[in-house]
Amino acid sequence: MSVFDKVMTPSDGVAWVTGASSGIGKALVLKMVSEGWTVYATARRTDRLEKMALEASGPGRIVPAAGDVTDPAQMRQIVDRIAANDQLVLAVLNAGVYMPMRAKSFSAETAREMFDVNLVGVTNALDPVLKKMIAAQNGHVALTASVAGYRGLPGAAPYSATKAGLIAMAEALAMDLIDEGVRISVINPGFVETDATAVNDFEMPFLQTTEEAAENILRGLGKPGFEIAFPWIFVRILRLVGILPNRAYFWAVRKATGWKDV
Repeated sequence: MSVFDKVMTPSDGVAWVTGASSGIGKALVLKMVSEGWTVYATARRTDRLEKMALEASGPGRIVPAAGDVTDPAQMRQIVDRIAANDQLVLAVLNAGVYMPMRAKSFSAETAREMFDVNLVGVTNALDPVLKKMIAAQNGHVALTASVAGYRGLPGAAPYSATKAGLIAMAEALAMDLIDEGVRISVINPGFVETDATAVNDFEMPFLQTTEEAAENILRGLGKPGFEIAFPWIFVRILRLVGILPNRAYFWAVRKATGWKDV
């Protein structure tokens, strides 16, 4: 059986989700609990996690595990805590931030914040997770990237860069992990209705709710494969537009988003 056919279930062990207190992460954790998973939920604010744990319903449960993904020591401590009590078989490294940025207002400080959370933060969590899973020759880790990582999108230069980096990292790791019994997936959502995307001042086609996104992610984690991308119509459009020559791509995306009028 290929490592990409490996599907984890609640009977195999527990899950860990970062960025768990809001947006896609929160919806995913609640959906997983309803499907029977025990989920160690990580975000910076303990109070939000504890409130989620009380509100969650289903055969599973939430175990609050507060921590900041930009702190590698905290990520190691959380993974060690999970391993001391349970078998970690699924990790969804989902923490991320989005701040739109046009060229006229480009800020290295803001870009660094996105890099620190979206890219470095994922590697901080990925390091101890891979060590545990490779040692066990078992497990499934998923990185939440974005369709914004396929090619650059207007107003999202640092954000697209972080998500492109995650896609490339997942692809590179997949070729190594084939020999280690560990499955890796990359999650590429389209536009999802969250507090972060609420700041966008352009049309967001095929916009999904966080609940719809969570359903798509959990369905993808439960099937063989490498990429979990949705909504499929939007993904196909982006892939087709993405193969255009550069000038044609820039023109098509600006026109589609109305960016030239913003």
